[in-house]
Amino acid sequence: MPHEQLDNLVKVGQLKVQESSDQETEGLIQSGLARLHDSENDSLSIDSRFDLAYNAAHALALAALRKAGYRSESRYLVFQCLKHTLALEDDLWRVLDQAHRKRNIAEYEGGLDIDSAIVEALIRVANTVAERVQVQSGWL
Repeated sequence: MPHEQLDNLVKVGQLKVQESSDQETEGLIQSGLARLHDSENDSLSIDSRFDLAYNAAHALALAALRKAGYRSESRYLVFQCLKHTLALEDDLWRVLDQAHRKRNIAEYEGGLDIDSAIVEALIRVANTVAERVQVQSGWL
């Protein structure tokens, strides 16, 4: 399926075209689903739940990008491409944007400013991404 916007990102060096494999896509989806399931465990710390939900969303978004035949070295761009790979609505993408910024602050500046509201929102968006990528991949 052609993706004009994604092809434009290839032209400017932001994405690379690379044929996907079913094994790779399935592995990313399985990893994302396992992390997403674990992120819903209320007995874990809020930090752990955030980390699991964020990484689940990324694995699932990457699966969608790879299924479309593209690769990116940028986590942020993988999330941005969801508009084109899974028709993710802007309000849902903004949750991933916020989570990505919070994750970067934690990773590079040592502070994690999260609460249960962002974790729950991130889990909801990751579930939406999970459902859509499974449909895209013929799992549902």
